[in-house]
Amino acid sequence: MKSNPICSIIICTYNRADLLKQTLLSLKHVKGIEDSEVIVVDNNSKDHTKDIVHQCTSELRDSVKITYVFQIQQGLSIARNTGVKAAQSDVIAFLDDDAVPEPIWLNTIVDTFMQYPEILAIGGKIEPVFEQSRPPWLISALEKPYTIVDLGKHLTYYKKNMHPYGANMAMRKSLFDKYQFPLELGRKGNMLLSGEESWLFEQVRSNSGKMAYVPNMKVRHFIPAERLTKKWIKQRYYYQGVSRAYASSSVAAKIHLKITLFLRSVYILLSSLFAHSEGSRLLITCRKESVRGTKVALKGEV
Repeated sequence: MKSNPICSIIICTYNRADLLKQTLLSLKHVKGIEDSEVIVVDNNSKDHTKDIVHQCTSELRDSVKITYVFQIQQGLSIARNTGVKAAQSDVIAFLDDDAVPEPIWLNTIVDTFMQYPEILAIGGKIEPVFEQSRPPWLISALEKPYTIVDLGKHLTYYKKNMHPYGANMAMRKSLFDKYQFPLELGRKGNMLLSGEESWLFEQVRSNSGKMAYVPNMKVRHFIPAERLTKKWIKQRYYYQGVSRAYASSSVAAKIHLKITLFLRSVYILLSSLFAHSEGSRLLITCRKESVRGTKVALKGEV
């Protein structure tokens, strides 16, 4: 009788075939990959994604088991849920289509869940690989939208308002017996909605679930030149605000959000008095864009 894989690695992709190829080919260097499965969820790509997956499947057939799944409905959340449904392992890892894991990445995931039965979800270090030079305005406070993550050299339980990031996260499949990624949140094509991970992990935290940062669970994450612009980062913050409004569906949640917006606006105003560097001034502008996005979405104008 054939045993289930030790881990189901889900890679959701949309119109990034060449980057996906690099990610898939890198998996042959990952220890333990032969005992796992890789599920590529093609989220209605219009490029040569399907051909690339078939090419890599053939090239890696002796070491990496790849399953191709096509999901025509646009959206990262539905793509992730589709991957979870196809997964055969009790451990699920999500990897971005432009991320390359370290050789011990997979063994670190499996060993952590075995060693810490109370932990439901984990995330790791995400090291940026810039297509062009890092811009001088990209200060540490602006790293979050680029999913640059380094929380130290030791396993650490996530504090409030912190959680794993989608470019490099893993969880027990049993978590999805109760929850799914919310379809109203998350990327949809080129629309920069977000918040689906935050919503999911907030459910975990509200039910006393444990989540941890594991430093050896490390990936290198590609950041294209097109994202290294002030226009992109401001747009990213705007849609972060939109996503925050979408996540507040109840009347009570909307009231709480409006109070939070007022307090945040006051904080931004005070912070602007001390913003002297290019990066700090951009951070203020981005935070204003986030507030604006939330207000526009609350009015139903998005």
